Amino acid sequence: MGTISKPEKKLSLFLRSSQLRFAIAYILITAVVLFLLNIYTSSTMRRMIFNAQQQSLGEKAKLMTSALLPVDDLTSPDTELTINSLDDLRTTRTVVTNADGVALYDSLHIGNAEGKQVEFPELAAALDGQDVFYSMYADGAIESRVCMPLMRGGTVRGAVWLMQRSTEQAALIDALQTNVLRLSIALEIVVILISLLFSTAFSRRLKRILDSIRRMRAGDYSYKVQLRGHDELGHLGREFNTLAERLEESEQVRRQFVSDASHELKTPLASIKLLSDSILQNEMDVSTEREFIGDIGREADRLGRLSQKLLTLTRLDSAVEEEREVVDAAATVKKVTRMLTPLADLRGVTIDCTLQSGCTVKTVEDDLYQVVFNLTENAIKYNRDGGSVRLDLTENGQDVVLTVADTGVGIPPDAMGHVFERFYRVDKARSRAAGGAGLGLSIVHDMVERNAGTVSVKAGEDGGTVFTVTFPLFKE
Repeated sequence: MGTISKPEKKLSLFLRSSQLRFAIAYILITAVVLFLLNIYTSSTMRRMIFNAQQQSLGEKAKLMTSALLPVDDLTSPDTELTINSLDDLRTTRTVVTNADGVALYDSLHIGNAEGKQVEFPELAAALDGQDVFYSMYADGAIESRVCMPLMRGGTVRGAVWLMQRSTEQAALIDALQTNVLRLSIALEIVVILISLLFSTAFSRRLKRILDSIRRMRAGDYSYKVQLRGHDELGHLGREFNTLAERLEESEQVRRQFVSDASHELKTPLASIKLLSDSILQNEMDVSTEREFIGDIGREADRLGRLSQKLLTLTRLDSAVEEEREVVDAAATVKKVTRMLTPLADLRGVTIDCTLQSGCTVKTVEDDLYQVVFNLTENAIKYNRDGGSVRLDLTENGQDVVLTVADTGVGIPPDAMGHVFERFYRVDKARSRAAGGAGLGLSIVHDMVERNAGTVSVKAGEDGGTVFTVTFPLFKE
């Protein structure tokens, strides 16, 4: 099969482009509008001339009927004498008939119809007592006719028929139509040029956005589309740039997350590999071997906890909505304290709870449990030996407020704004010793936000750290 040349490809793209469709649509619309404008102008001009002719011929016909009505005996000589006594009527033809439609007077010299039966279409209606006006434009002339009955005492005595043929007014209509047509053609040419200009500018702006999308699809999130203006495309360009910035930030976070997760997973795996190789390659007594196996188990547990936290973050990032239910927050706090009391006893840390009844929230029960568990476990792990942890659950207006305070070493002020970031650890050495990977508080933050709540941290008045979680209070 033959290849398509670049000019042919460009032509094919142009024929399928929105630029051509917009231009054709705009040109067709304006052509229809100009066509209708021509028709309207021509018909309006004709109607104005026809109305003027009707008024002029009507006044002349009324003048003639007024002059002929006093004549007792309508005969050809009397009718001609009466008409000649009037001022110049300036009509193309004037005919007066009796009640039988016989011409008593005809202003024509050639083809005079005096004494003959006249069969004008308008005459029949006039002899029935009606005023008739008819006008037409044809063969470069305007021909208008008016016919009025001669009535006296309720009896039709005859009719007056006037005809006016004007080539000057027809020429005026022709000139107007020609000028309007020329003007329409000129306007249509201007419209075509302007439509092509605007459609080209419009498609050029769209092409910039498409080029940006292609570059983004290729992984270049730093490219920004430059679109000026405050129209829809301008707003679209700015929204696109905002989206690109967020995607770039998300990509950086994703890469950092993958790097940190890989590092955290590599550490226990490396320890397990080292310990297992030591067991296999060295002769050791049973107690040493059991110690190494215990270390392998602890590293495996650490690896399992880390994997579970990574799975939890993945579930939160997926934004899959889980079914929410009404949960008694006090019961959840009691359940967590029972679970963590053995850990607190090992450190000599006391747990004090002040729980107000009626603190119900609509949430995912596992999320609420995880939030309380992580905050309380951290308060125990990073506390001083013999310290204390205090949990307060209260109802404050339309909110349920949970406060977890400890007597630990606290968090430096410059680290307060980073504690909810993934893999962030204030004291890396201490965190590793406690089995932390810097994911617990990030999970708390994401779970609280997913359930329309807020979480904040501050230093305690007497040292330590205070975490405050707020959920909307649920009322039946």
